[in-house]
Amino acid sequence: MVKERARILVVGGGYVGMYTALRLQRKLKAELRRGEVDITVVTPDPYMTYQPFLPEAAAGSISPRHVVVPLRRVLDRCHVVVGEVTSIDHAVRTAAVSTLATAEEGGASELFGYDELVLAPGSVSRTLPIPGLAEYGIGFKTVEEAIGLRNHVIEQMDIASSTRDPAIRDAALTFVFVGGGYAGVEALGELEDMARYAARYYHNLRPEDMKWILVEASDRILPEVGAEMGRYTVTELRRRNIQVLLDTRLESCADRVAVLSDGQRFPTRTLVWTAGVKPHPLLAATDLPRTDRGRLRCTERLTIDGTEHAWAAGDAAAVPDVTAAEPGTETAPNAQHAVRQAKVLGDNIVRSLHGEPLRTYAHEYVGSVASLGLHKGVAQVYGRKLKGYPAWFMHRVYHLSRVPTFNRKARVLAEWTLAGLFKREIVSLGSLEHPRAEFELAAGGKPSQGTSDDPKGSS
Repeated sequence: MVKERARILVVGGGYVGMYTALRLQRKLKAELRRGEVDITVVTPDPYMTYQPFLPEAAAGSISPRHVVVPLRRVLDRCHVVVGEVTSIDHAVRTAAVSTLATAEEGGASELFGYDELVLAPGSVSRTLPIPGLAEYGIGFKTVEEAIGLRNHVIEQMDIASSTRDPAIRDAALTFVFVGGGYAGVEALGELEDMARYAARYYHNLRPEDMKWILVEASDRILPEVGAEMGRYTVTELRRRNIQVLLDTRLESCADRVAVLSDGQRFPTRTLVWTAGVKPHPLLAATDLPRTDRGRLRCTERLTIDGTEHAWAAGDAAAVPDVTAAEPGTETAPNAQHAVRQAKVLGDNIVRSLHGEPLRTYAHEYVGSVASLGLHKGVAQVYGRKLKGYPAWFMHRVYHLSRVPTFNRKARVLAEWTLAGLFKREIVSLGSLEHPRAEFELAAGGKPSQGTSDDPKGSS
């Protein structure tokens, strides 16, 4: 029995936020029914995005709706509030929340009181002060960015196919990706595969006309799969006429020209930035202890060090890795740890409410898998190295088993099955990004700020 009514506030609706709330509503079913516990989840989006499927969503292998999980359906015993937590004062147990309603009312942020706090806001893209990056860079962290990038790539092929200007054609068919981690390599591999397939439907485009470039500041890519598999990935990408530039940085992309540290210049209309992430800015607006890198300082029991009734996990938390041989090692900020941390975190909150001892989070990293396009991939799992079709198949099986809810598993599996029977979709729906532009022009108005002159265009 819970001694007093407990208000649990979960900040963030990603891996940790959703799985923690899901664990809590299962473990505290009786307490929720009696009104002894109240769980509130504050999230900017009413859904959780399964990010490992973003590259396949961008390539058209999976529908965007099936990459996300609606939180209100899954967390039916929790209060889901769509909004942003702007600051937290843990000393008085309050969080300032800005919602769509507060924005409409023009008032100040609403204060939410809590007894137990779960901080899981995740991370944001780590950018650098590079000229032109804010104006022309494209991120790859949300489902909206993934679908926007797909539309953009197909639109560039349309531009190249219809222009007679060789400079415009060359820039349209040059695609630069910055960052050799999972996001960059998988997005590049899937989109190049999709564009290569789409080129057969253009009378004046060949796959050899397109220029795909991967820029990585270190001397290796995909460090998670090991040095050997990283070298194999470089060889495989170069075999597909993809330029892999190691020990190279992006110096500028002003005026749609990518200037690299080795002196090379590439006129391009597509620059995708996937060069890492950083802790969410919300952490700086709290009175909770942080590490030198800005992450919350946590214990192995997933409590925030030096505080009571405050918990954290995932990208925002620096959790000690008790399985590591070297002391002081922290768990990697990836989905593999986040999902398992959420389970322990939820159980520990229940144990804390019931006055029971807390569990220690211990999970030895089992390995990684990465897709490089249809039927291509690399993997290192339990020390075993796989490449090509076996690695790609393992990638699909693993992530199909991990995507939340049976509903999403069934839909993704059905789409993969249909994709094997029918041809790929190569349609660009750029107008989805500015759906009112055409009507505004027809009504005699001007397009909304930020839209292109072409009401159908995405760039």
